[in-house]
Amino acid sequence: MEVKIRMQKFGNAAQKNYNWRIVAIPKESPRDGRVLEILGHYDPAKKPATYKIDLAKTEKWLKTGAIMSDTVKSLYLKSKKAK
Repeated sequence: MEVKIRMQKFGNAAQKNYNWRIVAIPKESPRDGRVLEILGHYDPAKKPATYKIDLAKTEKWLKTGAIMSDTVKSLYLKSKKAK
């Protein structure tokens, strides 16, 4: 099973107030599909945008062959630099 680390949208659709979870998910699953593990969150609505990524969990998934989306990769690199 191929795994991707990507973002999953959640929040209040009526108010268009969305947040994003950073998740490990099977490659074939849709954006809001079955999640293997939640790795962090991203809130672009706040100024400045806030995010938190569990680096240990993310590195565990990367060692097993998971592939990151470009957006998650940039947040991951920012988190590692801030550490």
